Amino acid sequence: MTRFPKIAVLSIALPVLFILVLICRDRGLNPFIGAEDDLSKLIREDEPTSEDEINGENQLSSDKLLGGLLAPNFTKRDCLSRYQSISYRKSSPYVPSLYLVSKLREYEKLHNRCGPDTESYKNSIKDMVSGQNDSSSECRYVVWIARAGLGNRILSIASAFLYALLTNRVLLIDEEPEMANLFCEPFPNATWLLPKDFPFMYRISRFKQNYAKSYGNMLKKNKINASTELLPTHLYLYLCNDYDHHDKLFFCDQDQTILRNIPWLIMKSNLYFLPSLFLMSSFEEELDKLFPDKEMVFHHLGRYLFHPSNHVWKLITSYYKKYLADAEERVGIQIRIFHKNSSPFQQVMDQILSCTDKEKLLPQVDMGKSIVAPFGKGKSKAVLITSLIPSYYEKMKNMYLKHPTLNGEVVAVYQASHEVTQHTMKNVHNQKAWAEINLLSMMDVLVTSAGSTFGYVAQGLGGKRPWILYKTETQKIPDPVCGRAMSMEPCFHCPQVYDCKAKREVDTATIIPYLRHCDDLYWGTKLFNSSSQKP
Repeated sequence: MTRFPKIAVLSIALPVLFILVLICRDRGLNPFIGAEDDLSKLIREDEPTSEDEINGENQLSSDKLLGGLLAPNFTKRDCLSRYQSISYRKSSPYVPSLYLVSKLREYEKLHNRCGPDTESYKNSIKDMVSGQNDSSSECRYVVWIARAGLGNRILSIASAFLYALLTNRVLLIDEEPEMANLFCEPFPNATWLLPKDFPFMYRISRFKQNYAKSYGNMLKKNKINASTELLPTHLYLYLCNDYDHHDKLFFCDQDQTILRNIPWLIMKSNLYFLPSLFLMSSFEEELDKLFPDKEMVFHHLGRYLFHPSNHVWKLITSYYKKYLADAEERVGIQIRIFHKNSSPFQQVMDQILSCTDKEKLLPQVDMGKSIVAPFGKGKSKAVLITSLIPSYYEKMKNMYLKHPTLNGEVVAVYQASHEVTQHTMKNVHNQKAWAEINLLSMMDVLVTSAGSTFGYVAQGLGGKRPWILYKTETQKIPDPVCGRAMSMEPCFHCPQVYDCKAKREVDTATIIPYLRHCDDLYWGTKLFNSSSQKP
């Protein structure tokens, strides 16, 4: 008899618990930390791509080729996002220069002549292993090695590619398992992935700043200089946030004279170091022809290089069609918390609401009234929140779900994933991050967190100048709470402070007219247009 009440209680409690879980799931709440988010469901339920999705429109228009930025000789099936993204992002008014377009076509030919599986690549590998430096070969390489999160990786790859473009080198990517199946191949009929049989493959990711053939380390120990006759076949470039003075000499013209004669440069970087290439006189003329509009560098390079794989593209388009497509306006809010102690939840929430109200991005609500009838017929807005933390989404969603807006607009709030903590070394986590970056880039309006490379990539791909939520170092809301970015270019967080010609420290943001300190991190530098501001 003592067991019967227990069984009876369980028979009642379990169905009730099951119903509660269903309610929580349907209302977008997260009763358990491990609750499955929308992107996780899409990953699990991924279906084969239909022929209609593959074919789309038969003609590749100028818009689909992004003003000539993209080469037309790709098979649609291999990378759906390459020519379909224009249907989800508004057409960019920023046209690449004809010189950039021609330079990209030339690079693609070089990559085909020198890339993996070519005789030139095989011969260059043999020379590297034997220690023979063949200065007559046209095939020279930059090998990029990953460090930090996905936003940092994308920005540093773009920087490495521009360096390769300027120095007639082939860019190869060391694709770690956590980056597998994120991107399409960017170059026609060739791969940018470093082959698995590369001589240093099993220790390349473990190269440190003090590696014997680190350029900075060799300079420090006087083992290499402009008069060195027997140059090594490869050098290691350490361009990460904790690099030192000797590593930063990479940004000096006289050091580029040495590096020009090294066939293999192995680069580890987590920085958007690209702005400092504009400080080098040897690249100045070429960069002016490539990018007459200095605010468009990452916008063009990012849209050329980074196309979501078919798997990730399916996640993006499925989510967009299900939740965002029908809204009259879409607002993206990207929230990155670097230090919890100086950024309490309610403080950040108040900052977000103050910003969206002050800039007229979202309507206020009447907290004294409750919605008791079906939604009205006002303008519809969809808000996409991207954050590791679900609390911001839950707070804003409930606010607009339970209370009417003062202007009659209908606001729906969404969050595609809620990972809680960053898992850079997990492939599924990076798939979600890459999907969310692209979804943010499709929004009409962007609000981003200061110093976040995740937000930088989204704004660059989308061609947007976001409103930046300014960073706080104390438990107070900053004043002003946010401001419009002066440029859509990403910020170089750790620039060098050295004048190579004068051989002294200098504020490099004062040297050329289109380089300034960042508006979100005052110590960083970024490119911008001195003569005009874009909308």
